Amino acid sequence: MFRYMLVASAFLACAYAAASYSQDAGAYITKSGGDIRPDGHYDYAYETSNGIAAQESGLGGHQVNGGYSYYSPEGQLVQIQYLADENGFQPQGALLPTPPPIPAAILKSLEYIRTHPQYEEPQYQSQGPSQYRKVNSFRG
Repeated sequence: MFRYMLVASAFLACAYAAASYSQDAGAYITKSGGDIRPDGHYDYAYETSNGIAAQESGLGGHQVNGGYSYYSPEGQLVQIQYLADENGFQPQGALLPTPPPIPAAILKSLEYIRTHPQYEEPQYQSQGPSQYRKVNSFRG
């Protein structure tokens, strides 16, 4: 009985190891290059055997243009391009989430607010504190 349990355990261990094996674990770099210039400009690029690729160029600490790509677990190619500058990190890609459209009622109300300036209450300081209290007492 002990032998059967040992063989079954070994079989299950091998099956688990085969199921959890990832081809990404054995990936290696197929292309790589980079350059750093004395004025602070740089660029680099690399590709791996499992389809991951990236490239970037820019001026250190000021502006960066780049992108990366990889294959999702479903086999779909994911490509992201980005710009990073004084306005922050700005990625672009087909798989990035986008906000839903603004409802028509909200757009209408925003347009109304834009075309009708906000009413500003007059200052009651010149009328004295007692007048100010009386005006505000009617508001609830």
